[in-house]
Amino acid sequence: MRDGKEISAELLAWYDRHARVLPWRTSPEDHAKGLRTDPYRVWLSEVMLQQTTVAAVRSYFRTFTENWPTVGDLARAPDADVMAAWAGLGYYARARNLLKCARMVSTEMDGRFPQTAAALQALPGIGPYTAAAIASIAFDEPACVVDGNVERVISRLFALTDPLPGSRPHIAQLAARLTPAARPGEHAQAMMDLGATICTPRNPACVLCPLRSDCEGAALGIAAELPKKAPKKAKPTRYGFAYVMQSPDGAVLMERRPDKGLLGGTLGFPGSEWSQTPAPCPPYPADWHEAPLAVRHTFTHFHLVLTVYAARATAPDMMAADSFSANALPTVMRKVWEAALAAFDTIDGTDG
Repeated sequence: MRDGKEISAELLAWYDRHARVLPWRTSPEDHAKGLRTDPYRVWLSEVMLQQTTVAAVRSYFRTFTENWPTVGDLARAPDADVMAAWAGLGYYARARNLLKCARMVSTEMDGRFPQTAAALQALPGIGPYTAAAIASIAFDEPACVVDGNVERVISRLFALTDPLPGSRPHIAQLAARLTPAARPGEHAQAMMDLGATICTPRNPACVLCPLRSDCEGAALGIAAELPKKAPKKAKPTRYGFAYVMQSPDGAVLMERRPDKGLLGGTLGFPGSEWSQTPAPCPPYPADWHEAPLAVRHTFTHFHLVLTVYAARATAPDMMAADSFSANALPTVMRKVWEAALAAFDTIDGTDG
């Protein structure tokens, strides 16, 4: 295997020819002219990309940057508007931290992001990975950036057979050895692109890989088996009840969830706790009808099964029909709404 400088040079030469075109990225040609990616766009994209794919993020990123082109614009945005725009990306604590971070940068830092990974980690919602990504891509700090793609590339390149997550410190050390002082941000993006397009989780295209001659995993014929992963623990299943009330004029009973906790700060339908033995808790007396199908949804740490009830009734403080949008709800609440629609068909006598 060649040394780190030679490997990085080979990778950057490949990146110059094959870099993905992404809306938050500066092209290699523009970077060579001295242009750098706006740290706001790097930060926003990296927060969105956590636990999510590039394909899923594109439209969200476009919406956010059209509505709020700068960090100052985002800082001034109403919380409800940002949470609605975030709906579907999941992990709503990220959206809350997004606003906190934007407001801190806007009010305390004159709208300028810190330029080092260490300083960036002092901002809400920015951990070591996101800080390294912003510092390297926007400010050319030689910070080591390790995401899932990089973990896979490094594991195969060095034939690491110890399973994740225990192998992550070793992976970070090896990735840091490859990170060059010049063009560190483009090196990071090249590693990500290699993992996303060539060194893919299944059926890696090793014959096209610019680092094939250096790859110990390929030499041993085990590249496709790496990285190894420790067995996952079985996810528990929790249960709950959800109640959808709609008035004759189309108004809907909604509630905003507490800021802390799962789906914090988002709009949803009233319901019970999510547990092994939840208790029914209709928000108001009404002629409640059980939806024909339960809602099933999987979060990171557990499966959820919700029994949905629907009622045609009126209650205080309902959301007007012209203000309600199912598309602005978190995914699990959209599923609840869809289940309730089937119950409303029965209530309204339109089921045959």
